Amino acid sequence: MWIGGVRVIVMDDKNRMLMVCQHHEDRDIWMVPGGGIEEGESSLEAAVREVDEETGLDVQIEKLLWHVEEVSERGQRFVNFFLGRMTGGTLELGEDPEFDEAHQVLRDVRFLSRQEIQALDHVYPEYLRDEVWHVLSGEDLGYDVFKEREKR
Repeated sequence: MWIGGVRVIVMDDKNRMLMVCQHHEDRDIWMVPGGGIEEGESSLEAAVREVDEETGLDVQIEKLLWHVEEVSERGQRFVNFFLGRMTGGTLELGEDPEFDEAHQVLRDVRFLSRQEIQALDHVYPEYLRDEVWHVLSGEDLGYDVFKEREKR
């Protein structure tokens, strides 16, 4: 059975990417907002909900950038990466409703420039450092929307 997730790339008017910092496996990892698709929910609905929960921002989903699949000993998983546009809300660190207050994994939320992202120790996935910027600028027309995550 497939388990689905979403991530949303949101840019501000200064060409900075919305990123959240989550604490996993004894380290802080920066990523774009997102999470699991809930029962009865489409991936588009999940994308809007996850951005709101984690960042306080309202977004409209504009297009699919990547569909990433993983088939490994962990099971069968996919994550859809969408491009979203801010439509309202106020930027603030949200909560993950799956965890109680003492076990929250969200640590920070902010817009980061390409240079700031490249300087971070831990970014997930790595193609947020470079490839996404080429795709967003239109330099990488004809890129492959389908990706496979390396097996662990």
